[in-house]
Amino acid sequence: MLGPFRAIRRYRLRRRPFPEAWIPHLDHGVPFYADLSSTQKRRFHGDLKLFVWEKHFIAAGGLEITDEIRVVIAAAAVRLILHLDISYYDRLTEIVVYPSHFHEADNDQVVFGQAWDWGIVVLSWDAVVQGLQNPDDGHDTATHEFAHVLDRADGEFDGTPKLRAYKDFGRWAQVMSTQYLALRKKRRAQRRVMRRYGATNEAEFFAVATESFFEKPRQMRQHTPDLYDELQRFYGFDPAAEGADKTGDDKTAHLEE
Repeated sequence: MLGPFRAIRRYRLRRRPFPEAWIPHLDHGVPFYADLSSTQKRRFHGDLKLFVWEKHFIAAGGLEITDEIRVVIAAAAVRLILHLDISYYDRLTEIVVYPSHFHEADNDQVVFGQAWDWGIVVLSWDAVVQGLQNPDDGHDTATHEFAHVLDRADGEFDGTPKLRAYKDFGRWAQVMSTQYLALRKKRRAQRRVMRRYGATNEAEFFAVATESFFEKPRQMRQHTPDLYDELQRFYGFDPAAEGADKTGDDKTAHLEE
């Protein structure tokens, strides 16, 4: 539930003009921005302002946080909730940004992004840029990690975000379970749509499926239509019908990619 002080603050932030200096960052760094309708852009701008001004962006690995970094990362996040609500990110407080891939503190594993239990997302700036500039390969680090945040909005990483209605949970559980097990069994239909990494666990399945929903919607609609329907119902729009698709057919404390 949105508290009165936060509601008032957000109302005031939304009334502030959208910074014109941000538009070039969207035009040059966020390819999907050009596909938004004028109505969608108005809502997008409102949520983008809130995200940039409410979240703390923290530099790591020698990177300097710029408006470009804030705006492009915020755009990737807002894309997911454009037809939901900014409150899905209420638990998120900090975005830590490295210039490139980084390593786990206790091992040499290369990491491009992480979503932590207590409201922190860690991103590689290079991976964010690459994911956005290759919008049809089904691999987008920022989308993946922010999908984890949506998943965590209801209290835990379990592959089931806060759905729109109680009646949606039954079918969601049935479809997601069936599709997840099919991916684990390397079934062709699922492999044509999603990366193998989605077979890691239910939370990773939701994040990987979200990447494909936004980047390969026509393939998903063709090969796994029931999965597409569930994600369409949750995210609130039909990217395949809107022409968002491009050519081609093709952990304990935190979750990472």
